Amino acid sequence: MSDRPARNGTQGAATRAVHAGQPATRPGDPVVPPIVRSSTFHWSSPDDGGLLYSRYGNNPNQLSVAGKIAALEGTEAALVLASGMGATAMTLLALTEAGDHVVASRHLYGATHALLADELPRRGVATTFVDPADAGAWSAALTPRTRVVFLELPTNPTLRVFEIAPARDAAREACALLVADATFATPVNLRPVEHGVDAVIHSATKYLGGHSDLIAGAVAGTRALIAGVTKMMKLYGPSLDPQAAWLLERGIRSLPARMERHNRTSLALAEWFQSVEGVAQVVHPGLPSHPDHERAAEMLDGFGGMASIVLEGGGPAADAFCAALELALPAPSLGGVETLVSQPRYTSHVDLSPEERSDLGIPDGFVRISVGLEDLEDLKADFAAAVEAAAAAAV
Repeated sequence: MSDRPARNGTQGAATRAVHAGQPATRPGDPVVPPIVRSSTFHWSSPDDGGLLYSRYGNNPNQLSVAGKIAALEGTEAALVLASGMGATAMTLLALTEAGDHVVASRHLYGATHALLADELPRRGVATTFVDPADAGAWSAALTPRTRVVFLELPTNPTLRVFEIAPARDAAREACALLVADATFATPVNLRPVEHGVDAVIHSATKYLGGHSDLIAGAVAGTRALIAGVTKMMKLYGPSLDPQAAWLLERGIRSLPARMERHNRTSLALAEWFQSVEGVAQVVHPGLPSHPDHERAAEMLDGFGGMASIVLEGGGPAADAFCAALELALPAPSLGGVETLVSQPRYTSHVDLSPEERSDLGIPDGFVRISVGLEDLEDLKADFAAAVEAAAAAAV
């Protein structure tokens, strides 16, 4: 947390994004904290304080950005790691051991699903996947060894916004911890701890960094929880490079301003897509047609910068759509200042069968759009031409 006190109560999110995590300044200090490239620091005994070592995640740049994330999430502490999957894996390893059990949503990022379904069982940790739309499924899946309940808010790429309460209540019933991946929401649109979540995970590569120029992850929670995740990080080694930590903190300073525009442009683009011939479905929680619209409007402070469409003509149409784009860029990842598009069947959900993807609401022809900061009318023109190309390919 920042050493700079609020003059009139709690500081707002935009203020915390700029100032939290930084020590009080003195005359002559740089306005922008420097990158501290040192891997190790002078230390001769415990009398010198804690041992500082960049692999331990306590380099000044690592600590500063972690403090900023904790301040935005409203948690006691946070930790930054080398990737979002690093944050997810270290958190799950810290909270489970051989013989334990996880209850997880079926609607997860593909790599998270693979970690739970394929990798953790090799370490003796089993997972039961449930339909998060079924409120009773969470409690029904509990076992005496359930230690973690895991969900994603909103989901990738279908943008579902499921109720948190049933998962939270199941976690409390089992004396387990509730973990949520809130990458798509960011702390600007949702603070999961306000809803009873114990650990909040981010792929900081996305909106927190915001410029498609770093790979990073973060987890926020109590000091005790973060201490456990830090222990795993020390053993497995995915600490964040100081320069990436510096870039991440730079990105977070503009997060509230960026999210305001992401939220606004994404919703406007989704509304426009509804009237575009050749688009069979538009997926955006800000639209009344979205199955979770009312819940999203109540739970979120903004609907997010993501939108998805399903093109008539299926996979061939989606291929032609992506190939015809000139402004938006076909590329995996999301959350940057530039608009990116991707097909989950090739990227995040490539390991699932077409039937499994369709069952999750991801048919062939599904295109995920990370709406950037460009002018809305320019994006409309680019996407209109791409839909025309898709229609021609379908014929």
